[in-house]
Amino acid sequence: MIRTRPGLASLTLFGAIDVVLVTVFVLIGRASHNENLLGTLNTLWPFVAGLAVGWIATRAWRDPLSIAWIGVGIWVSTVVVGMLLRVLSGQGVQTSFVVVATIVLGAFLLGWRWIAVIVLRRRARENTPAA
Repeated sequence: MIRTRPGLASLTLFGAIDVVLVTVFVLIGRASHNENLLGTLNTLWPFVAGLAVGWIATRAWRDPLSIAWIGVGIWVSTVVVGMLLRVLSGQGVQTSFVVVATIVLGAFLLGWRWIAVIVLRRRARENTPAA
């Protein structure tokens, strides 16, 4: 499969998928605490900031579907920077929350990339004429 750099529309979509999945993670957690919108946004912003740091640090726009380097970098940054910002802003970082966040965000941020790569490879095979 020949890799080309994605266009602006694809990059926007890929970034939006990451933001939506981080938001879903936060909404699931906040729902169990019956939090209002402000509480949800207060929980969300550190992780979105960590996600942005991950995109920049890995230069994800070059190959946003890469799982090994970019996907893992984005995942780790989202969790680590997110937790550090939570500490700095006076929010809790209980061990159980760190473990759950690490697992769920890993499944979300790596999982969609894995599915996308499988789908794209399958499509490329189907569109390649038999020799």
